[in-house]
Parts: sequence; structure tokens; C-alpha cells
Amino acid sequence: MKKLKRSARLVEMTQYLLSRPHTLIPLTTFADRYGAAKSSISEDLVIIKEVFEEEGIGDLLTLAGAAGGVKYIPKMPKEQALVFANDLCSQLQQKDRILPGGYLYMSDLLGQPSLMNEAGKIFATAFSGKDFDVVMTVETKGIPLAYATGAQLNLPVVLVRRDHQVTEGSAVSINYVSGSHKSIHTMSLSRRALKEKSRVLIVDDFMKAGGTIQGMVDLLAEFDAEVAGVGVLVESGAVESEERLLHDYVSLATLTAVDPKTKEIFVSPGNYFDPS
Repeated sequence: MKKLKRSARLVEMTQYLLSRPHTLIPLTTFADRYGAAKSSISEDLVIIKEVFEEEGIGDLLTLAGAAGGVKYIPKMPKEQALVFANDLCSQLQQKDRILPGGYLYMSDLLGQPSLMNEAGKIFATAFSGKDFDVVMTVETKGIPLAYATGAQLNLPVVLVRRDHQVTEGSAVSINYVSGSHKSIHTMSLSRRALKEKSRVLIVDDFMKAGGTIQGMVDLLAEFDAEVAGVGVLVESGAVESEERLLHDYVSLATLTAVDPKTKEIFVSPGNYFDPS
């Protein structure tokens, strides 16, 4: 039990809540932790709630009753998310990102924890109100984004393998067709990794025609699981609508064109920012 001044208690309670998103915390937890009356804890939570809402940090939900408590829901205002998207677009338009074949180098951005955490919070906001059991991605570049999103939603992360590993045990494998190259690839998922009838949020770093994500959708059908949402960091805008295999998804940036000759890259905020 800690005896702290109210100002110090507010700081520690805030940190406690921020580190446990989507977790119901009974008021007795704080009362016992700080040796304070529940009425004092409730007053503290009102202050924290007001700051969270005013600063766009998220919502603080209070549930009444014996089984009640308080729950922090991370959320990011659309205006703040747009600032993030514009900054992401600016970084993606750096000329030295162009690789042979017109590909775009993104690995350094995917390796920035602060950037991935912000993207994860936007996805947590975009899919707020939906129930998920797990976050899923396919190895390897989408892993940081998946874990960042899972952290914001307090959900486990399930990784789909390109090749089956013996350490995964019994697995389900399927072949899928790449939407952009029309080539056949294989992906697999351990039977122990996902419970049947799970509700899944798929996230990935880049989507061209959607072949890889569609492959994950088909793989989930083998587990009788439901795809309850799809989020991609960057989508290609150079794919015709009829060629796209996936249409219901949220993107944070759209890569419209890459010109290897002029070294120009055109990126704009994704469909998450389209007018409703």
C-alpha cells in the first residue's frame, strides 16, 4: 500500500490505466493500492477522464455495480490521426526510398516503435466498438504493426507463417494467389494458435491487390473464424477496383504512383480519412 499525495497519486493512476488498455480495473484495486477511500478514487478518476477527453488520449469508461470498475479505451481524434497520416506520407515520399522495380523501402518506418504505436492507436479507434479475440498478420514486416495494434486493444497476436515450422506443431496450410503477381504461394497457421469461431482483426503493412489478405481470410475459414476487420498501413492506389480482391478495409495511406525516372513518389492519406 502506497501513501501518496494526491498529485502523485493522479500521475501513477494515469500511468496504471495507460499501461492496461481495455482492462476492467475495480475501484478497490486503486483504493487498496493507495490506502484511499473509494470516494476519493472516484474523484481522481473524474479528473483523469476529463484530461483524457480534452487531450484526445481516449475514453475512461466507468461501470457501476459490484462487478464494475473503470476501463481505459485508447482513441485518437480524426484531426490528430490526419496529422500522423500526413507525416507518414511525407516520410514515404522521400526519393531515396525507391528500389529497383519501382518498389518502396518501408522497413525503417515499420521499425519505429513510436510510429507503429500511433498507427496501432488509430486502428484501435477505427475499429472501436467491435469485438475481437485476436489480431492477425502474416510474417514478417507486418509484425510490428500487429503487436502495436494488439497492445492498444489488449489482444493477443497470431502470426501466419509463409512456411510451416516444425515447432508450430500440427498446422493448416493453404495455397493462395498473389493479387499483384498472379503467382501461387503457401501460408500456414498452427492449429493451437487460434480457437475456432474466433473474431479476427487482420492488419498488414502494405496491400496491393489484396491477395495476401484474401489468403488469410481463406485460411481463417478453415478455423470457422470470422474476419471482423482489416487494417492496412499503406495501400496501393494504382490497382483498378475490379482487380482488387478486397474492398472492406481501413487504410492509413495510399501510394498512388512511383516514378523511378524522376524519383517522384505520390502518397496521400488513406481511405480512413475519406468523407463519410
